[in-house]
Amino acid sequence: MNKNIETEVVRAMEKAQPLRFDAVRSMTKLPLRALYFPLGFALEIHTNSPAVLAAAKQSWDLFQPKFSYPPLVLRLGVTENATDSSNEPPTPVCRSQGSLLSNIADAHNFVISDLNAGFSFGWITQQTSETPLYLRYHILEAAALSMISGLRVIALHAACVAPIGHGMLLCGDSGAGKSTLAFAGARAGWTFVSDDASYLPFDREDRMVVGNCHQVRLRDSSVQLFPELEGRPITPRAAGKPSIEIPTAELPELITAPAATIKSIIFLNRREVEVPGLFPFHKERALSWLNQAPLKNHVYHQAQEAAIHHLVDADIFELRYTSLNWAVERLQTLALAGH
Repeated sequence: MNKNIETEVVRAMEKAQPLRFDAVRSMTKLPLRALYFPLGFALEIHTNSPAVLAAAKQSWDLFQPKFSYPPLVLRLGVTENATDSSNEPPTPVCRSQGSLLSNIADAHNFVISDLNAGFSFGWITQQTSETPLYLRYHILEAAALSMISGLRVIALHAACVAPIGHGMLLCGDSGAGKSTLAFAGARAGWTFVSDDASYLPFDREDRMVVGNCHQVRLRDSSVQLFPELEGRPITPRAAGKPSIEIPTAELPELITAPAATIKSIIFLNRREVEVPGLFPFHKERALSWLNQAPLKNHVYHQAQEAAIHHLVDADIFELRYTSLNWAVERLQTLALAGH
């Protein structure tokens, strides 16, 4: 074929079917960029939508840089609304193999993360970009925390507080009362670090954990314990777990800190209580429970294991209680007297 004719044919095909030459949108421009520091780690976002950066700002604008690692990268594009999409997509389904992790709500709203490379990309619809709570929790925070947990820290299902500078990790399965006790302690003057998710960097020797001290998320039933929460909106979270989300900036009486050095690990027990008290807890049981971290990176497996083993060198207790006020007083005594 004549070279000029061939060129004209290609141009005509590109004009008629532009997606044929970029069907997977790999060449889509994402010209908007911003740098945030979730949990103190650098994260660079590339997008084509100001709404994405506005949602990221809501999640992470208050965090300051704390660690010197290279930035993680999230590339998130926004497309036109799909004709078969509803106003809000369903809760994403999370799956992982090797170093790859996917959070997929539907064909138009998803994010894929490479936990070894510290890189995520995804697409959402315009409708989703206009639902900031969904966008923050299910897309932005899911991708960022997955990468951080794969490369930088071990995610622990635990709250963190520091009565009188005594860092405590409050541990227990879902519903154990971690967030409730952490918030009650914060109202009593404890330093608040995190409600039910704490993160243990695995390149340190001081048992420091970091958390999101800028918000508290409590079950909607917490209004019965904390009447001042009455009237606050209920935020939809994972299925079956509606919550009240409170920016700690709206509670100026609370003392907050982005990190604490752990001196005690407390396993909460509100169900099997004959005599309330603080009892020794076996180190091997604590180690087994803490090793349930959902994201393990085989590249950093030894470092992660070493960090958890070092963490359980702290004093470990089981707190059996039925009264929230009693529990706060007992842990206050532990911080003061060491027992």
